[in-house]
Amino acid sequence: MTPDTTATVDPYRLPRHVIPTRYDLRLEPDLTAATFSGRETITLRVEQVTSAITMNAVDLTIASAELDDQTGRRLSAAIELDESLQRCQLRFPESVRPGEWRLHLVFQGKLNDQLRGFYRSTYKDQSGTTHTLAATQFEATDARRAFPCWDEPDFKAVFATTLVIDPALTAVSNTQVAAESIDAGKKVMRFADSIKMSTYLVAFIVGRMEATKPIPVGKTAVRLWTVPGKQPLTPFGHEIAVASLKFFEGYYGIPYPGDKLDLLAIPDFASGAMENLGAITFRETALLVDPASGTHGELERVADVVAHENAHMWFGDLVTMSWWNGLWLNEAFATFMEMLAVDDWKPEWKRWDSFSVSRAAAFSVDGLQSTRPIEFPVRAPKDADAMFDVLTYEKGASVLRMLEQHIGPTVFRDGVREYLRTHAYGNADTNDLWVSLGTAARQPVPELMDGWIFQPGFPLVTADMDGESAVVLSQQRFTYLQNKQATEQSWQVPVRISLGIGEKREHRHVLLKDRQMRVPLPEGVTHLLINEGGHGFYRVRYSPALLRQLLDTGLDRLAPIERFNLVSDAWATTLSGLMPLPEYLHLTGAFREERDKNVWAVLLDSFSFMNRLVSPNERPALEACVRSLVAPAVHRLGWTPEAGENDLVRQLRGELIGALGKLGNDSATQQQAAERYERYRQDPGSVDPNIIPAIVSILAHTGDEARYEAFSERYRTAATPQEERRYLFSLAAFQSPALLQRTLAGTISGGMRTQDAPFVVSAVLGNVYGREQAWSFLKANWDQMDRLFPKQGLRRMCGGIVCLATPELEQDVREFFGTRKIDLGGKTLAQYFEQLRIAVAFRDREGASLKKLFRSQ
Repeated sequence: MTPDTTATVDPYRLPRHVIPTRYDLRLEPDLTAATFSGRETITLRVEQVTSAITMNAVDLTIASAELDDQTGRRLSAAIELDESLQRCQLRFPESVRPGEWRLHLVFQGKLNDQLRGFYRSTYKDQSGTTHTLAATQFEATDARRAFPCWDEPDFKAVFATTLVIDPALTAVSNTQVAAESIDAGKKVMRFADSIKMSTYLVAFIVGRMEATKPIPVGKTAVRLWTVPGKQPLTPFGHEIAVASLKFFEGYYGIPYPGDKLDLLAIPDFASGAMENLGAITFRETALLVDPASGTHGELERVADVVAHENAHMWFGDLVTMSWWNGLWLNEAFATFMEMLAVDDWKPEWKRWDSFSVSRAAAFSVDGLQSTRPIEFPVRAPKDADAMFDVLTYEKGASVLRMLEQHIGPTVFRDGVREYLRTHAYGNADTNDLWVSLGTAARQPVPELMDGWIFQPGFPLVTADMDGESAVVLSQQRFTYLQNKQATEQSWQVPVRISLGIGEKREHRHVLLKDRQMRVPLPEGVTHLLINEGGHGFYRVRYSPALLRQLLDTGLDRLAPIERFNLVSDAWATTLSGLMPLPEYLHLTGAFREERDKNVWAVLLDSFSFMNRLVSPNERPALEACVRSLVAPAVHRLGWTPEAGENDLVRQLRGELIGALGKLGNDSATQQQAAERYERYRQDPGSVDPNIIPAIVSILAHTGDEARYEAFSERYRTAATPQEERRYLFSLAAFQSPALLQRTLAGTISGGMRTQDAPFVVSAVLGNVYGREQAWSFLKANWDQMDRLFPKQGLRRMCGGIVCLATPELEQDVREFFGTRKIDLGGKTLAQYFEQLRIAVAFRDREGASLKKLFRSQ
């Protein structure tokens, strides 16, 4: 016999000598008791003689385990559960020979309140009655909480699920209902066999749910599911679901791999959405929306998330990464594809332009010494959870976009098709993708891309003139804090250069492989732009002369994404100490006539950052600085849309009004907001929805207890998920310590959903009038929060500590987390600490400049 000793080699990976090929799973949830019972038969392929079988299981009670083969031989197992490793080991009295076996298990579990595994979600109907439904969330490693299984992505198998439920309820799983019957007073729903897929993609939802009429895409019926009463909010999500599914079938050149597609809005859901094959689950705000009252940003979020999850049906579900270090293969590609699909559906939204804001968020983390490569070693489950961040999603999508633009969109698409065809129903690694793309492009893609995927950080490309005949490009790793090792890194950087020669433009495409290269220029160049088109994942630093030439020739010559990069790169180099703050502030004056919402986003973000650093007596001068920049733009746009005005300008109007009323503390804007709000309450259609979030946040910022009570009531009685969220987060924007204490108390008293509560705490940490109060609350209630909040939410909540930007608070933050030995998984906590250090260092370095600026106001 061969003993099962793999656990001594890697405690987080299962042995490979027993392979599951099929799960016949029968579950009976009791929503009232919050429990479930289960039976399963797992068909196994045993590769070598063994005396033990190891699988994953946690928070389950396993009553019996028996093994039989085709000859009728039956073996009963001794069951050993290891909660710390989330494993179950079955030991048999006789040897188990190679061949096909069936493992029969009987088990029980609890429907938990942690929004992971098989869990409970509650909601109230229009009469105020509370109802319960049960839903699943298995990614990354929580299928093991619902049934014993081989819970690793490369153990793909076929799943046949049967759910035994109350006859008054319904159930949805990955596939169509194959049969339905009543047995002993229970409804028995048997679902068709799934494709071969990973455990984390299995799903079942049980409760009172209603479905839209199906819309066919080829042979696939597409439906949206909601709790009763919310079907009127489904048409917009249904439209993008159908449109994106059609787009992906055409782009991938492969039919949708499932037998139906259901999209389900779950009242309690920790993530934004989850790509379970054929049964995609969503947070309600990410699927349900009223186009008449939703802002452009809210509609855009629904479109993005729906397209993202549909893209996963191929990239992630049909072809899956071999292990969690390759998560970017799923998530970066789905992010990239969501942009393509939404841009195809709504080209007027200019999604690739607004994606620049998301790319900037990835830049901000990837400029840290504590960043990680896109593909990073993963051992423990908590490290897999920490991979769901901007480096996996936004940086990964950004480097894919850069590659697509470098080799050409058609060639790129052909490589993607080849990759999916080659690895369908299986698993793949990064190199498999490079092979397919390299074959299509006839270029050495690994040599180009490995540096972007397997090493941390990104380059800062510096441009300087060599006389008048050439520009010299040099590269070094960009970091906010000094890092001697960074100078040793380099990338193969696809650089696009736009040359201005009078009224003409010429273009140069070069690959910067070395530390430095000289690019010859034609005669008569008056200015040049590095990163033409804006899709390169690098920052640019111009020499003062080149920057002056670029500004003197007019920013209106640049595309919006290029203007965004110009100011975003300038702000980043200011944070890092490479550009003095007065130079950056002078640069912002060149954007007073700007009408692109993304450019304004980085401008406003930089002033919000400074607002966190200044002392209370300095804040009025900063407010005056904001008013001088923003007020003219608000005056030009007004408060009411013009006929034919596009959605992006409407969104910009709302963001500028919000900044002027809060960050600028402009009394006239605050008064106007109050008047418009009263008009809105009387007639919602009389005020553009895109300015309502700004109005609500301004009124909260200036609000008293009466307004707090009114907003609390509107949170509880909101008509849409977006309205609910709007009023919930307004409760974190008040200035009164007593009101903010009520908000904080509600996060742990049951006054708000645990999916939202940690984000509300983070929002109060970001409120300059409540951050110290929120920090004290977090410290005092950490243990309770750790028990109550989903781990993903807890991790995001801790991101609010980056706003505690004083030396004293920074020291206290480090002492608290160090003393408690808190681990958020991966490098998450180290990144938060470093971001806080950058803010405090900036405050120390630029304090004199800030004071000088304020004296001039």
